[in-house]
Amino acid sequence: MRVYEGKAKRIVPLDEGKVIMEFKDDATAFNGGKKGEFKGKGSLNAQISAVLFRVLEERGVKTHFIGVAGDNRLIVERLRMYPLEVVVRNVVAGSLKKRLPLAEGTELAEPIVELYYKDDDLGDPMINRYHAKALGISEGEIDEMERIALKVNEILKEYFASRGVVLVDFKLEFGKNGRGEIVLGDEISPDTCRLWDARTKGSLDKDVFRFDRGDLMEAYGELYRRLVGDS
Repeated sequence: MRVYEGKAKRIVPLDEGKVIMEFKDDATAFNGGKKGEFKGKGSLNAQISAVLFRVLEERGVKTHFIGVAGDNRLIVERLRMYPLEVVVRNVVAGSLKKRLPLAEGTELAEPIVELYYKDDDLGDPMINRYHAKALGISEGEIDEMERIALKVNEILKEYFASRGVVLVDFKLEFGKNGRGEIVLGDEISPDTCRLWDARTKGSLDKDVFRFDRGDLMEAYGELYRRLVGDS
């Protein structure tokens, strides 16, 4: 029995506290206002997520990733998810350029961390720590999620840079496992990261679909090739 289906994934239960995370070929943008389907997109997102989860695990970041169960499926630890998205920004782009008087592409002196409340009906609004605490999330839990998010940023910035990619910004989701640990969940893919080619500044992420900037599958495929190649 399916326990959850979102815009981009299905979650199917297994025994012993595990679930299968199945990536769909659907693409959505602007809170579901724009939709499309791209054959093979789910497989690319699953395989890219697997690569990046392994990189993080090797560097000491605890994630829910257990293994690959097929082209578009990952086996992951079942978590009690927090209703938060933790966004880390390294370069001015997207909604940040609407809130700060800085040009798109401006490199930030230090990362900016933002919190968003996950609720489609409310449009996933940005919130602060006081809002998060009002939702029952403790100061310590917020501190831990932000600490992990900044460590993820440090690791992935270096990793992507070594492959000619700029990690502009990305969103993470966290949950608590059966042992009471806060661990990284959801996915890390071009659906959840803003990634630019270091030379051309061309998009290698969902902005290709969002703003009609070319062939989405070509962009995702190029990113995957860079991650699994030797360069």
